[in-house]
Amino acid sequence: MSHPRTLLVSENGSKLRPMVGAVIYVRVSTKEQTENLSLPTQLRACEEYCRRQGHEILERFHEEGESAKTTDRTELQKLLNYCRTHKGKVHFVVVYNLTRFAREKYDHFALRALLKSLGISLRSATEPIDDTSTGKLMEGVLAAFAQFDNDVRADRTRAGMRAALEQGRWTFVPPLGYLNAPKWSGKSLTPDPDRSPLVTRAFEEFATGRFGKEEVLDTVTRLGLRTRKGLKLNPQSFGRLLTNRLYAGFIDVPEFGISRRGDFDPLVSEDTFYRVQSIVQGRVQVRGPRQRSRPDFPLKGLVRCEACGRSLTASWSKGRSGRYPYYHCWRQCRAVNVTKAKLEGQFVDELERLQPTAGYMRLVKELVLQAWQQRKAEVGDDAADAERKAKAIQQKLDRLDEAFIYAQAIDLDTYERQRDKLRQELTLTQIDRHSVEIEKLDVDGILAFAERVLPRASDLWVQASLNQKQRLQQLFFPAGVVFDGKQFVRTAVTANAFKYLTAAESPQNEVASPAGFEPAFWP
Repeated sequence: MSHPRTLLVSENGSKLRPMVGAVIYVRVSTKEQTENLSLPTQLRACEEYCRRQGHEILERFHEEGESAKTTDRTELQKLLNYCRTHKGKVHFVVVYNLTRFAREKYDHFALRALLKSLGISLRSATEPIDDTSTGKLMEGVLAAFAQFDNDVRADRTRAGMRAALEQGRWTFVPPLGYLNAPKWSGKSLTPDPDRSPLVTRAFEEFATGRFGKEEVLDTVTRLGLRTRKGLKLNPQSFGRLLTNRLYAGFIDVPEFGISRRGDFDPLVSEDTFYRVQSIVQGRVQVRGPRQRSRPDFPLKGLVRCEACGRSLTASWSKGRSGRYPYYHCWRQCRAVNVTKAKLEGQFVDELERLQPTAGYMRLVKELVLQAWQQRKAEVGDDAADAERKAKAIQQKLDRLDEAFIYAQAIDLDTYERQRDKLRQELTLTQIDRHSVEIEKLDVDGILAFAERVLPRASDLWVQASLNQKQRLQQLFFPAGVVFDGKQFVRTAVTANAFKYLTAAESPQNEVASPAGFEPAFWP
């Protein structure tokens, strides 16, 4: 691309290098980075590049603390408006490197095409890009690496969040009643001195069973409980507050498969929290599940003694060659005393006989599809708005072309000015629409995963962590299982979603299911 240049002449009449207009765009991605030397460093490098190339710096745009993933960047909008309104004067946009300009390949080339339509080329102060074939190749490679770097950062962010959550650190916005704790405290959350006493009181009063949600909410509202924006809690928010196990000191993040005790102090005791859950769910005198922190005995609390009906406990017993793990009944009964290996081995055998019921997979598919439909509904409005906006802008461009080319109702300067403005709006709208379109769920992959893992209950349990084992046990045997000292007693306590395979009593059963029973697989 050739650009008109201003030929400069020195005082002695000798010719100097011609100068063209350039604007500089520098950006840092987080508020914290605005406090270091990143912006001044970028700016100095860009200014030095312009001096070496003989470019006249017309304007500088500083983007502080904004992400490269969105077109809502304030200074980027100003830069595009400046380039459009100073068309013919601006010949180059200079950035420190391409990651400062855009991290998504689509965004990069959409913005670059918009600048090209204005007669403007993109230049990097630290990378060899230009309008030659080699420069364009380098630009494509560097833009791809910018997106790769962005994807890696996203993966690292998720990995960092998962690692922090696994260590018991809360990584999200503190819930009402907590504040972010200072780093030196060694905790992620600290009680809010103004709100935490009222949150505690809400739990304790509701746990008595003498007051309804509305009464408790009215009480703590009168005492001054407000959101961080100073608003009163609505009944829905208050209901979610009463079911949030974080207030009992536990972190539950299903997205990461994490459920564990947090590194912060609870606002309510476990007994109080689970009493509240019993009331919320309409159960009477039902204790909440106790958190078992010892990974040695995952079946503790699940398996009951047939003789006395109480849950088995567990311990390590001393022997001649060391210590040995046992599950056993309480001292008053003593009907069960079995090694950990034997009981857990028989439990795995029980799990191997479990299969989803005939209609369960259909139910799973239905639930997954419902979740998918809900997700599509969430992004559908944004996609539809972006599509309508893009069509409306394109229609304006078409009418503008008709007014200039066919009706000759406007002059060339007005036509180009309006055309460039609409092209800018269309480019940004198309970028927004693209960002919505890539938000998709792999529904087929989710369903294939469910079909693959649900029939393998025993494998899932063996490979799971303690917390995952307890979740699976609750799923498969919500009412627990019974052991008579030698074997599990087959009862109808299995979750309705699963059934036992028919016992293999004859060679015939090994090849076909008896009449009246569902097959060992489901469609």
